[in-house]
Amino acid sequence: MAESASSVLTPWSNFYIMTGSAAASLTGLMFVVITLVTGVERLRRAPDGISAFSTPTVVHFGTVLLVSAILSAPWRSLAYPATVLGIAGLCGIAYLSRVTFLAGRLRAYKPDLEDWAWYMFLPFVAYGTVLASAIVLFAFPVQALFVLAAGVALLTFIGIRNAWDIVTFIAIGDHDEPPKPP
Repeated sequence: MAESASSVLTPWSNFYIMTGSAAASLTGLMFVVITLVTGVERLRRAPDGISAFSTPTVVHFGTVLLVSAILSAPWRSLAYPATVLGIAGLCGIAYLSRVTFLAGRLRAYKPDLEDWAWYMFLPFVAYGTVLASAIVLFAFPVQALFVLAAGVALLTFIGIRNAWDIVTFIAIGDHDEPPKPP
């Protein structure tokens, strides 16, 4: 007999309350930071840079919040959250394809290997993890929820790291070159 959605998801409630709250707070902080540095960004006139770097960070936090909300809902069957999570994973992969295209055509700044890793490759891994866990959630719920938690944690850490990268670049970086590591 298959386990009920409630019995499988309930042990994860604290994890998703914590990650969802963190993602919502960090999203709010990104809005504050972007608002504070609006003058600098407007002077630089780099809308593709914002689309390739700042907006995806907010999307990653939004995805963590969405996944947390999905898994906190009182589902009667795991088929429903699996479907919604699968759609979210696919949308994340499609969105990152667009972000990768935008980053590749930037003129004012050329992403280096670190940028490609943190802004494109690792998010693809995270969204792929969300999609993969959604595909197997109904068949292997316990294992899938651990994999999904890893994807959510990865998106959170990517967002935190990238938010810091963006803020330091805008605040202290040379606007023609990315900040150099010490």
